[in-house]
Amino acid sequence: MLREMQDRVKNTRTMLRRQMIETILNEFDEQCMHLNREMRREKYEKMSESPFRFFRGSAYLFYYDMMRIPFSFHTPEDKPVWIQGDLHMENFGAFQNEKGEIVFDVNDFDEGYIGSYLYDVLRMSVSIALFCAAECLSEKEQKERILAFLQGYYGQMKRFKKKKDDPLKLDFTSSNTKGPVQKVLKKLEKRQKDHLLKDITYINEENKRTFAWSDEILPVSTEERKALESFSEAYFSSLDAEDKREMSFYTMKDIARKHGSGTASIGLDRYYILVEGGKEAHGVDDLVLEVKEVRIPIPAYFLPYSEAFWEKYSHQGKRVITTQKAMHHLEDPYLGYLTINDRDFYVRERSPYKKKVKAKDMKKLKDIDETLELMGKITAKIHARADVDVQSELFSYHSEEEILKAIGDQFDSFCTQIVFTAMTYKEQVKRDYELFCQWVDKEFSEADTISVNEAEEAETACQENIHSGNEASLAQTENRDAISAEEQTKNETAPLDKKEAGAAVVDSSAAVVQSSVETAAPTAEHESV
Repeated sequence: MLREMQDRVKNTRTMLRRQMIETILNEFDEQCMHLNREMRREKYEKMSESPFRFFRGSAYLFYYDMMRIPFSFHTPEDKPVWIQGDLHMENFGAFQNEKGEIVFDVNDFDEGYIGSYLYDVLRMSVSIALFCAAECLSEKEQKERILAFLQGYYGQMKRFKKKKDDPLKLDFTSSNTKGPVQKVLKKLEKRQKDHLLKDITYINEENKRTFAWSDEILPVSTEERKALESFSEAYFSSLDAEDKREMSFYTMKDIARKHGSGTASIGLDRYYILVEGGKEAHGVDDLVLEVKEVRIPIPAYFLPYSEAFWEKYSHQGKRVITTQKAMHHLEDPYLGYLTINDRDFYVRERSPYKKKVKAKDMKKLKDIDETLELMGKITAKIHARADVDVQSELFSYHSEEEILKAIGDQFDSFCTQIVFTAMTYKEQVKRDYELFCQWVDKEFSEADTISVNEAEEAETACQENIHSGNEASLAQTENRDAISAEEQTKNETAPLDKKEAGAAVVDSSAAVVQSSVETAAPTAEHESV
């Protein structure tokens, strides 16, 4: 009898969580994103690769859960920060800025919104825990890596407040980074500017440069080509006055559909457009622009509503490029936006210097710490600079001051709470991943998903490595870069050593997190969604 009661409790909890995951996936991917069954199958196939990939593709689940957990260190609701909205380890990378420097920074702004800084910090911390678990690091080592990020973040915020660094001018280049990141940046500085053109275009029999078709660079339909014919004029009108060139610079030479990038954005249209650029022979100065469809940011469904924000950024493409301008110094001069068939798009350069730091590049714990501390500094930078770079009607205060007020003199407690939440939620993500894979196998049977058994076998292998003292990392599942074979080479990152975190969180906090996340189920009307 007791066993039956125990099983009933466990089964009920699992059933409620499964129903919630299914409801949220259906609400967002089908109703909000308007993904058809084939698009969902493709997205879920990618999400089934690993718990980390599942986490990347389910930001709505993260926000749904985090909004139900009380935290002590939020900024006031009436003093929001411009947040990246989907911060995780794979949303950092190298590219070229307006000045021609190769920099390392945040590189994805599709979910940019305003709200508490804490959601960026929490989401990044969970991603660190998942990454480290995939690399077979122990629980203690995972916590230490999260601390490296938090200490980088807090230390940089204090430097901004003391005016030791200026968030409006701070960039991270090969001259002020070390270790793996510096190596990547120095290597990219030697790369030829026409590297991307050589990789995805060719000179045809008419002596014109055009896209070279592949599994990921696809021809567009007649309807798509017709819809994009007015691209140059609509895009040109959205550019900042100081960035505009002669209209002939933006003359469209070829169009391609970009397939296979991202996880959360699967199902949204993405195009590459080859434009004239300068007048050098054989089009060696041609430019590749990325035109990407964008929808309402996921945080907007959960965080406090701002009438002023929506009045100013009702066009989602404008919202995305404004987020990038707010967070970057010397931002991409090709940022623009347009509407195609009543859908919002933004435009940016497809940088020939695009590159990420991958798991295989961080062979030692020190490499991971250096990378994460730098990512912490970058996160502080994007939070601190937006209030100055964006119109004063949204921000009449300095974000770094409000964030430091929220943390106060309790940095150790701040770290304890963030680390505990990240580690607890990591385990929830792993359980959700198993439920998700079971659901996908049942509802999207044609999808080539990774079985739960394989995930469990991988987890067992990790535990065996840990107990045997083997510190060698297993390579995390890599998403092959769509553009360049050379971009399969090593990336790197920047340096520092770290101390360990503070004390454990009290049992009552654990109960709040676990009960809030595990048993919460949406109402029939999906009020929270």
